[in-house]
Amino acid sequence: MLKKWSTVLGLLALAGCSRTGKDVADDVGKAMGAANLKSIQYTGSGYIYAIGQSYQPTVRYSKFNLKSYSRLIDYEKGASREEDVRTQFEDPPRGGGVQPVIGERRAVAFVSGDAAWNQGASGAANPAPALLEERQLQIALTPPGWAKAAAAAADPTMESKTEDGKQMTVVTFTLKGKYKVSGFVDSQNMLAKVDTWVPNPVLGDMLVESTFSDYKDFNGIKFPTKIVQTQGGYPILELNVSDVQPNAAATIDVPDVAKSSAPPVKVDSQKLGDGAWFLAGGTHNSVLVEFKDYVAVVEGPLDEARSLAVIAEVKKMVPNKPIKYLVNTHHHFDHSGGIRTYVAEGATIITQEMNKPFYEKTFAMPRTISPDSLSKNPKEATFITVKDKYELTDGSRSLQLYAVEGNGHNAGLIVAYLPKEKVLIEPDLFNPPPPDAPPPAAVSPYTASLGDSIQRLKLDVRTIAPLHGRVVPIADLRKALKKTT
Repeated sequence: MLKKWSTVLGLLALAGCSRTGKDVADDVGKAMGAANLKSIQYTGSGYIYAIGQSYQPTVRYSKFNLKSYSRLIDYEKGASREEDVRTQFEDPPRGGGVQPVIGERRAVAFVSGDAAWNQGASGAANPAPALLEERQLQIALTPPGWAKAAAAAADPTMESKTEDGKQMTVVTFTLKGKYKVSGFVDSQNMLAKVDTWVPNPVLGDMLVESTFSDYKDFNGIKFPTKIVQTQGGYPILELNVSDVQPNAAATIDVPDVAKSSAPPVKVDSQKLGDGAWFLAGGTHNSVLVEFKDYVAVVEGPLDEARSLAVIAEVKKMVPNKPIKYLVNTHHHFDHSGGIRTYVAEGATIITQEMNKPFYEKTFAMPRTISPDSLSKNPKEATFITVKDKYELTDGSRSLQLYAVEGNGHNAGLIVAYLPKEKVLIEPDLFNPPPPDAPPPAAVSPYTASLGDSIQRLKLDVRTIAPLHGRVVPIADLRKALKKTT
């Protein structure tokens, strides 16, 4: 009898050892009731955050009330429609993310196959090719999406780990040949967490962590009623799910404008004065300033592709002079994502003093998923820090940098001023609207802080060169500082 039981136990142990990552993924799908799930729509509310838009480098991203949220996913076609309606959370506003929100702001994001696009306020589709892979990946970060992707993966690995005092089975696989995706499965075969890493221009290989809890049955599908996702260590979504519709009707057609490949990065030069140019051609601008023996560039936004295009334009406009300085106005990711490219070029970064420790930390982060020029050919970054004021001059040309006091957009924000040309270069505090737009119903506190700083510093400004939007006369700023009611 003893021998018989030993044989049975041995067979059971062998069966346990033969369980594979695919088996675990199948068990998760079955436990959720998602084995035959083709699509899903879930709705809820909570909080949403703007990644990289914090008031200071080492605090959470700017936060908004998430009045409503809806996401429709077609798992068979790899398509998703995500809509959120957000309202202002902090009063007074702090940080970026297009604050303050007056009333409500709606955002709609799509992906389908190899196309990604957003829906503008007018209903028109705006291609978003740079966000394609992230949105494709996000489908696999939902519980049903993870189960389907893990089951379809070539060779998922499996290990046991303790997470928050609980024993978890961790199944890991690779998507698109470069994204490592790890799912943490509890003893009830429910997906508790998914970790993955994506490339970020500022943070390098950035951890994206999605946690799921409080599963509830919705029409035969078990789905979490609490979803939290963090990116780079801070939350970007805290969602309380209120309703789930399995196999919801999912028709997500790709508009013609989103079917074409991503256009090349465009840089348009506009002369601001002798030896000064406004470099536009996209959502973010830079400014080139020529000195006797070198040039300086104000702002290295977005990513390496944008910086490389701007650097090429700089060398065309002013050949045979090195880019000695890159002025960084603040740490927000859309304004600092390209500064590493200038370090690789040999430039010194000029930034507000609170940003230096942050950049030194982020520059040291690994960049294995999408290596940039600096990680391929490392060199030490050099910084000049600004507290209240700093000036670049060669005796005839002057570029003055000033901290903007009382500004809620960013604690370490600086503006640049060309006294000879009477041009103010500013980020985010005033984004000029189209020429025929009426004055705002309410004055933005960020714009008001810019007006106050111009008066405090006694700057003789004739022209605003914004780092978003078009060059305008100072009269346009004065117009924006007047209420209509």
